[in-house]
Amino acid sequence: MFLPTISPHDSNIVTEVCDMTGAYISNDAARSWRMFNLHGKISAFAFDPTDPKVIYAGNEGLWRSADVGKTWSRIFPRASAKTAERMRDDHAEATLVSNDPAYPSGSEAHWIAVDLADTKRIYVMFGGTGRGKTWLCFSKDRGVSWTRLKEFPGERVRAFYFDSGLRLVLESGIHVLRGDSWEQLAGPANILSASGGHGLLYVTSAAGIHVSEDGGKNWRAVSDPLPQPSKFLAIACSSQHPQTAYVGFEDMRAGLLRRDKYFGIAKTTDGGRSWTPVYQEAAGKPAANVERAWIEGFYGGTGAVRDLAVSPTNPDVCYATDQCPRSFRTLNGGRTWEQIISQHAGDDRWTTTGFDVTTCYGVHFDPFNLKNMFISYTDVGLFKSQDGGQTWKSSIAGIPRRWQNTTYWTELDPRTPGLMWGAFASAHDLPRAKMWQRRDPETYLGGVGVSTDGGEHWALSNSGMPETSVTHILLDPSSPAGSRTLYACGFGRGVYKSTDNGKSWTLKIDGIEKKQPFVWRITRGGDGALYLVVSRRSDSSHKNDAEDGALYKSTDSAEHWVKMKLPDGVSGPTALALDPVDGRRMYLSAWGVAVPDGAEGGGVYLSTDGGAAWRNIFKDSQHVYDVTVDGKDSKVIYNSGFESGAYRSTDRGATWKRIRGFNFKWGHRVIPDPADTTKIYITTFGGSVWHGPAAGDPNALEDVAKQ
Repeated sequence: MFLPTISPHDSNIVTEVCDMTGAYISNDAARSWRMFNLHGKISAFAFDPTDPKVIYAGNEGLWRSADVGKTWSRIFPRASAKTAERMRDDHAEATLVSNDPAYPSGSEAHWIAVDLADTKRIYVMFGGTGRGKTWLCFSKDRGVSWTRLKEFPGERVRAFYFDSGLRLVLESGIHVLRGDSWEQLAGPANILSASGGHGLLYVTSAAGIHVSEDGGKNWRAVSDPLPQPSKFLAIACSSQHPQTAYVGFEDMRAGLLRRDKYFGIAKTTDGGRSWTPVYQEAAGKPAANVERAWIEGFYGGTGAVRDLAVSPTNPDVCYATDQCPRSFRTLNGGRTWEQIISQHAGDDRWTTTGFDVTTCYGVHFDPFNLKNMFISYTDVGLFKSQDGGQTWKSSIAGIPRRWQNTTYWTELDPRTPGLMWGAFASAHDLPRAKMWQRRDPETYLGGVGVSTDGGEHWALSNSGMPETSVTHILLDPSSPAGSRTLYACGFGRGVYKSTDNGKSWTLKIDGIEKKQPFVWRITRGGDGALYLVVSRRSDSSHKNDAEDGALYKSTDSAEHWVKMKLPDGVSGPTALALDPVDGRRMYLSAWGVAVPDGAEGGGVYLSTDGGAAWRNIFKDSQHVYDVTVDGKDSKVIYNSGFESGAYRSTDRGATWKRIRGFNFKWGHRVIPDPADTTKIYITTFGGSVWHGPAAGDPNALEDVAKQ
């Protein structure tokens, strides 16, 4: 989590972001959150200094909300300047192409400042990350028109705010704009973080903390603010009460023998002359005044502070994010801190506050009790609910640490209560290219686990299977109870088969062409035929070459595989769904191929003759992750992907309607709710699980922001 930003009008209103495209706003001091989508990861926030309803957000463009974050519109570059959105890479990241001469293409807005004396004047720093050029763009008419005001060298921006002029703190010093004139002031070397207001300016560097009482003209070093050696990280002050500031630290040695290395947050109330730790923690020694979060148990602790924000009007309110990752805040000046990513529901159970940043693949139901549910997660393993999804707890007891990172799938036996199998892996985020382009998949760890008590405890069940990232597991329902036939996808190895309830496994790759096949998903037809999706193994989206994905079929229980024909122009199959009534009717979802204007060859394809011929039935998204046929009504089909939407068809794919209310950028798959045919679940890459009306919510507070 990053960028906590607090309203200067109401300290109960706060925004934050995560690196998985989610943006979040709370109106009740982080007790609950609402997620919104601005087409990509947010890199800056700012509140209008006079209008409490206006918020600005930056990513590839600049966005404005006039209703406290309910709805948004992009004000730079505007659509009228022939601005187009392109999604070409493996994550369907959005980039903008525009004819606006002021727009610095290929960069992001990392800092936003609104003039305190004239709020029509808006300044935006594009770049400022130390890579390439940094441009200061300016509007004097509340974003109607823009100019490039000044170019800065390619160094990191550390602060950007108004205080007797526009102040820009770079790594190397301070630039002040008054009227049309710039003044450059020297600062401490290699500034890491900065914050200021009313003449006071704080910075951290490798040399420690420095304070200026005249906006950066003169500096004094803070002498031994904490036991040394200490490394100081993010720093933030209350802009209207700058005598109070908070700073993150790490590597502080304390204790009788000074062996323990502490990290935490220190506070000053006298302009930096003295500092006192208000949060202090070391490995195995958690801070008594900080509420624990569920994620700490998985990661074995917390970590140093990443970002800090202090309320401009109330210096007792401070928000922090850390390397755990978690987010937490104090409302009483640091005496106590509360985690804000979840709500403790008692014992080892938790529920959501809306601040969810997890990646998940499936929602799985106990066939004997639908209130027993599971979510297969990346980075935090498997979670279980026993009350229909109201509260959740970790469900990976017995799984070795080296396998715990990701659970890609689970299968529950429909005839034996409590019996289930899980697909576990050390490598997360498959089949995204970032996971295999620098690492041999044969080095991945993981395998199959089995539980006989409904996920309360697990044991390894992978004899004959070398350690591998298992990305999917399938049970043959026609096999006898007690000696079930199971299939497991070993990413980079092939399909493994078990005929003894998962105790032992045999590799079945006869007919599969490629070395290290990226086997991803396996599907079984009503006639017993198996279908295998092999992921594309190129992050540059080649087509018609050896890097293409593939689709295979087996009619003899995986003993032999035959390669099927993909639709013309398709090289990235992602999932196959079969009509439960007509087995020759199949739906294939696909990831597009990069072209100059975006992508092509993605979407959803239909075959009515068992895969001999295909036609495209959905083109609105070129990055479709999965397609689902409703098992209770085969006329109803869903698809979801990485272009900010999930879609529903009620006529077998002839027409589609976007599911209003689901607006996360990176969607995974739609799963019908077996307890309520009018509801669905949608898993995501970074936004946890969404649950709502299958037909969409016509009263949703906001939809995907308009371009």
